[in-house]
Amino acid sequence: MPDLKKFINKHTISLATSAAMPVIGMLVLSLMAHNLPAVDFGNYIFLLITILLADTFRNGFVQTSLIKFYAGTSKKKAVEIAGSAWFVGLMQAGVFVAIDGIIYLVYHSKSADAETTIQWFGIIYMTTLPAAIASYILQAEEKFGRMLFLQVLNQGLFLAFILTLIFTHKLTFQTAVYAYFLGGAITSLLTIFNGWSKIRTIRHRTKESVSKLAHFGKFSVGTSISSYLLRSSDTFIIKLMFNPALLAVYYIPQRLMEVFEIPMRAGVATAMPELSAAVHKNNEEEVASIMKRYAGMLTVTLIPIAIVAFLLAAPVIELLFGKQYHETEAVNIFRLFMCYVMLMPVDRFFGVTLDIINKPHLNMLKVILMLTVNVAGDFIGIWIFHSLYAVAIASLFTFFSGAVFGYWALKKHLKFTIRDIFSLGYQELKNVINHLLEKSKIDKAEV
Repeated sequence: MPDLKKFINKHTISLATSAAMPVIGMLVLSLMAHNLPAVDFGNYIFLLITILLADTFRNGFVQTSLIKFYAGTSKKKAVEIAGSAWFVGLMQAGVFVAIDGIIYLVYHSKSADAETTIQWFGIIYMTTLPAAIASYILQAEEKFGRMLFLQVLNQGLFLAFILTLIFTHKLTFQTAVYAYFLGGAITSLLTIFNGWSKIRTIRHRTKESVSKLAHFGKFSVGTSISSYLLRSSDTFIIKLMFNPALLAVYYIPQRLMEVFEIPMRAGVATAMPELSAAVHKNNEEEVASIMKRYAGMLTVTLIPIAIVAFLLAAPVIELLFGKQYHETEAVNIFRLFMCYVMLMPVDRFFGVTLDIINKPHLNMLKVILMLTVNVAGDFIGIWIFHSLYAVAIASLFTFFSGAVFGYWALKKHLKFTIRDIFSLGYQELKNVINHLLEKSKIDKAEV
């Protein structure tokens, strides 16, 4: 592995960045749930879900394409891509804001909170654009320390505003919306003034680059929306087919799976610029090596964690969610989830690599296939077994189908085997551990 120390530092910061948002976000939600009336908290959740869904469009349309064409290219070309990404981002945000404006003018709700949601959605979405593009550019430039700073600043400001509102007894749905807006606005202004967003590059946009980003983005956003539906499909089907009370039983193991998402998001964030740079050098062997290294290391790392989680499922769920879920299906559903954890990194990196080698349509088809398998598997399993376990088992076939399709699609363009992924991942992980142990011995000797 080239420059092992740099790799470890970069991945450590990326891991912290991936963990920062869910941790601080969970703290904010907990505070709001305890200090807002149920109706106000529900209204805030609705606004948050709406914004997150719109962000899924933006991330899919701009983020992957910017990183793919920006990382590893010449300085002149990078400026052109950044400016073109700004143009595409503004056009996409403009469409959302226009739709929101039309709804605001046409739709008249009797609820003041619904009016507030419609009024502020467009404002918040446009305000957060500079911070979003800044984070994409920083990721492409592998400046993960600055990415971490932006994430902590944005979430930290929101947390500070919410705490202030709680201590002054002024926390309501509307004041929470104002706090959300201020946190995003201050973060975006900072990225503009310190040059991280590169907003001035918009004058260097070209028709060719705008077209290239938009063409790539239409497939990437299709992948993002399909992934969103894939994550949500189990919830909708359970609500349709079972007692709504069982949603909480299934939601608990789903929520615990986010622990495994943190290292994967960090790995993807770190790997994407490296993959893009290798593609720009037309080095297929390096592209395959990077993909195998990250997918393999994550798989080898997650397997022992999954085994421990499988064994400790019952006490962990009881500790985090209470004794009432100790005897429910939640424990065994979580154990079933652990059976396919080893497929998740392979599936994810097959998809990311397809994007980076300019085959986003194949990644979109992969996710659509997984969505189809999951929905069909849920309904067939429920029809046969009439149990929540059927929904969890369907997920195993879902990830297996994604991994098989991804392997088949990538094998046409890169030379690798599944055995390569595990062997290289094991070897590189061993190198990282040995490096850390040697560093620890040196640090102790110096003390």
